[in-house]
Amino acid sequence: MSAAVQALVDDIGELISLPEVVLKINEMVNSEDTSAAEIAEVISHDPAIATRILKVANSSMYGGQRQIESITRAVTVLGTKQIRDLVLTTTAARVFDGISNEVISVEDFWHHSLYCALLASELAKVSKRANADTMFTAGLLHDIGHLVMFNQIPEESTAAILLTIQGESSLEPYQAEQQILGYDHADVGASLAKQWHLPEILVSCIGFHHNMDACEEHCEAVAHIHIANVIASLPYSDIPDANDLERISAKAWALAHLNPDEIGDAIREAQAHISETQSLLFGNGD
Repeated sequence: MSAAVQALVDDIGELISLPEVVLKINEMVNSEDTSAAEIAEVISHDPAIATRILKVANSSMYGGQRQIESITRAVTVLGTKQIRDLVLTTTAARVFDGISNEVISVEDFWHHSLYCALLASELAKVSKRANADTMFTAGLLHDIGHLVMFNQIPEESTAAILLTIQGESSLEPYQAEQQILGYDHADVGASLAKQWHLPEILVSCIGFHHNMDACEEHCEAVAHIHIANVIASLPYSDIPDANDLERISAKAWALAHLNPDEIGDAIREAQAHISETQSLLFGNGD
């Protein structure tokens, strides 16, 4: 990790942090000695997070066919790792509320992230090679490095964006960032995820979703995020144009055990659930 990346993450750490309950749940899930009841008790001490979890757990995201009336029931039905992912998911966007950003539309940022999350989750259901809940969380968080950069180094971030659209440039945003800064938003996001002590699978998905060749761990999961991110960057379409799909690494298709002919239903499902999921995660009411 470069000193510049570490400095950005250290600086943003003075402005934002995960709520104590999120850090505690992550620590408890990693411990073999923690019971579901103990995890439920910790979550219940934060009514806002508990309420959001119950709303999401009873939504169509989780089938919507069984009534989950308590956090204890949610932990029992969904499992501790799924609950950890759900706690992260329902908290992530709110952590960045109020952080200034003059570079891009925050609404557009989270729309792309949410579409990527839904796509990655649906692709995992098709491939059966990754956990759909974890892929949703990874998709939602995959670009958080952008938010750090937009806040901490807005001029350089703007310059990188302009570099992708000026003249005959065919640079991807992360390539422009590397050209100007020597690092990109994936590096920054992975560093922040490590500072937050997030699971290694999320660190890998955030850090390598643009660079499959550098991936060493959890690469099947990273491949799902890579594919979902490329598709989520395109205009809505049931089946993206073949030329657009060339941006997807052949290694990613192989690792994810997917091919372009299998993704149409996943894309349609993701698009169909964006509005509802956006309301659940980003609605003003708890």
